[in-house]
Amino acid sequence: MAETKTSGTSFRAIIVGVFFVIAVCFIVSYAELVIRYIQIGFLQFPPVVIGVFFFLVLTNGLMQKLSQRLKFSHQELMTIYCMMLVASMIASRGLMEKLIPALVGVNYYANEANSWSELFFPHIKWWLVPFDPAKGELQKVSVGFYEKMEEWQSIPWGKWAVPLLAWGGLVLIIFFGFLCMATLLRKQWVDNEKLTFPFAQLPLEFVKGTEPGGLFRNRLMWVGFAIPAVIFTLNGLHGIIPSVPHVSLNIYLNQYCTERPINSIGYTPLFISFAAIGFFYLLPTQLLFSLWVFFIFTRVQTVVAALFGMRVTSMPLYPTHSFIGYQIAGAYMVLVAYFFYVSLPHIKQVLKQVFGREKRNDSNEMMPYSLAFWGLILSFTLSVVWCYMAGITLWFAAFEILIYMFFVAIVMARSTAEGGLLMTETSFRPVDMYSMIMAKSTLGGPTLTVLSFFDAIFTRDQRGLILTGFLDSLKIADGVHMRRRSLLLVLTVAILVAMFSAGVIHLWLPYNRGALNMYSYVYWGNPLWGFRDNVAAIERVGGQNTDWSSLGFFMVGGVVTTFLVVMRTMFWWWPLHPLGYALSASWTMIVFWFPVLVAWTIKQPLMRYGGIKLYQQYRPFFLGMIFGEFGMAVLWTIVSWAADVPAPTFPWP
Repeated sequence: MAETKTSGTSFRAIIVGVFFVIAVCFIVSYAELVIRYIQIGFLQFPPVVIGVFFFLVLTNGLMQKLSQRLKFSHQELMTIYCMMLVASMIASRGLMEKLIPALVGVNYYANEANSWSELFFPHIKWWLVPFDPAKGELQKVSVGFYEKMEEWQSIPWGKWAVPLLAWGGLVLIIFFGFLCMATLLRKQWVDNEKLTFPFAQLPLEFVKGTEPGGLFRNRLMWVGFAIPAVIFTLNGLHGIIPSVPHVSLNIYLNQYCTERPINSIGYTPLFISFAAIGFFYLLPTQLLFSLWVFFIFTRVQTVVAALFGMRVTSMPLYPTHSFIGYQIAGAYMVLVAYFFYVSLPHIKQVLKQVFGREKRNDSNEMMPYSLAFWGLILSFTLSVVWCYMAGITLWFAAFEILIYMFFVAIVMARSTAEGGLLMTETSFRPVDMYSMIMAKSTLGGPTLTVLSFFDAIFTRDQRGLILTGFLDSLKIADGVHMRRRSLLLVLTVAILVAMFSAGVIHLWLPYNRGALNMYSYVYWGNPLWGFRDNVAAIERVGGQNTDWSSLGFFMVGGVVTTFLVVMRTMFWWWPLHPLGYALSASWTMIVFWFPVLVAWTIKQPLMRYGGIKLYQQYRPFFLGMIFGEFGMAVLWTIVSWAADVPAPTFPWP
């Protein structure tokens, strides 16, 4: 069978993409940090990108009527889309919202009560932060950031130059590693396993939307669009005119669970997200079933633990109990081993190509396999060296990067490519795994100090993980017959422009508005939690070596996941997916468990009695719900900014 002809992109598409990258960085930063009620860019399928892309597609249709030469091709449109996707993640939780506040928060919030200046400052290298850690006092660069500058002051760009270049270097090294990883994973996940990649489906429908039979000509799509459009319009108007009715999309089940032992279930909200329901409709019913069943299973475990009077501790920095969090850590280890086992034929082919034993045509991969293989090893090595130079002991730096890049990032990428989860969030950090065997205090002050920065910037909050954007971009390139090799330049330009643009914006906004007046999670939460968590260890409080309880639950998680993998491999009818167990305790499932249940309740009987034909018939309706909710998020961002009015709350915190 002849191969489908592919084509690359164009210089004009990249130039236009640069303009949209800058625009997306500003929109995301303003919406999330200043407006605060609309987290428009931190999802793995960012609402801002689909909203702006819809505007671009409509404009492209108008240009086509004026002149065919002005019209963008499908490949050019998707070039711009992929650049915006990367920009949104970098401007939001994928980088800048975690990086910049982390570098000054420890200085601003250090005081006599917490003794941070004595505990942490002596271990901070001068090139890591914009303040002088040797002075051990609150400094102007931090005060101006949090309390805003006086009118006669200017932003201290010079003090930020060295730390941003230093951390930016580490970011680029890790991002390059993710580009290599995406290249190596693509063939296995896309061609061999044929994962669904739900986030690639709507933009691909958009580029053909105005054509005969396209999405925008489907009535069911507009019916699906209308439901969230009407509800969020009412909710937005209610904030301006209280007499307009309000439709609540948030219900907290804890208020109904007041008796023992059911009151121990933990934070269990019920968020109604039409976009999430739309995405989950695209997933296999077995996976949907596993996602909500295993989430309920976490709640059952906590109730049983309370019933038997078990002493329950919380997982550090995560909204789950430690005995569940360590099960999840064990599940990750087995799950990645399973992915590796399934991928062995592909891995052998790659290694033969790398070491010259067999020549295969990899000209249409994003980069040659040899470059991707050695580049990934180089990325890992340089990241470890960087962490060592910053103050982390060499062996623990290797452990930290290994778990982050090769276990957490891969499972998170799988959760979007196969699971369609709008947020990537785990339930443990690499240091939590270490603390099963040895007390954290044994790591020493320098390691724990730099780890407080590293966890805040990279490992604790995985939302906006850029690896998923790279993989979705490769899937999208296939959908419009675009040469994958051309994506390397496209994504590189997007990364560099977004890092510079978002960096400038994320400094300009706090210094002119005051971080204390902006989104609290970004400035008062995430940058500080790692330091608070490490205080006891750095003071050498608590010295037990092996935490046998946590280690036991880690092994339980591994055993359960192994059982699920074996059953799924041997029996096609087995209904429980191991990915559902691995994701069960995450913030992602806390937010989206109910939309998963709704989607499964709809799709299960529909597939059973109507089959694939009925599924395809109603698919535009659910795509419309995604477009409607995300379109309203973009619209209310513009309205809130232009009219200085409150925006409605969207059900994906």
